[in-house]
Amino acid sequence: MIGLNSSVVIRYLVQDDEEQSATATRFVENSLTAASPGYINAVTLCQIVWVLERCYGVSKRQVREIIEGLLTTRQFVIENPEITWKALRIFSASNADFADVLIGHLNAHAGCDSTVTFDGNAASLPGYGLLE
Repeated sequence: MIGLNSSVVIRYLVQDDEEQSATATRFVENSLTAASPGYINAVTLCQIVWVLERCYGVSKRQVREIIEGLLTTRQFVIENPEITWKALRIFSASNADFADVLIGHLNAHAGCDSTVTFDGNAASLPGYGLLE
């Protein structure tokens, strides 16, 4: 397994830099396999979503489709895939950021009773509380 940084995945997904995108595409398509996949941890996944939304204007629906693609592609392994699937469903139906949803689910999985935040959108999620 080979760990992937968000910059490599972004270049592969958006194809916005001729040289780096070509290098990322060759790497993903020629080096990553089901036997030797690329590993995307939760921090990297959150960075990917943030960059796609903020820098490329990708919609929530498109983000959902991209994450689903990463989760179902044999060349990639996503950290805590079951938790990521749950977070993705909640993200799709809420106003909260993907990172906030995933953080809440990871914290619950780690045994936290709740996750506190100052963010009103995140506070509306199950397992979250608004810190006042």
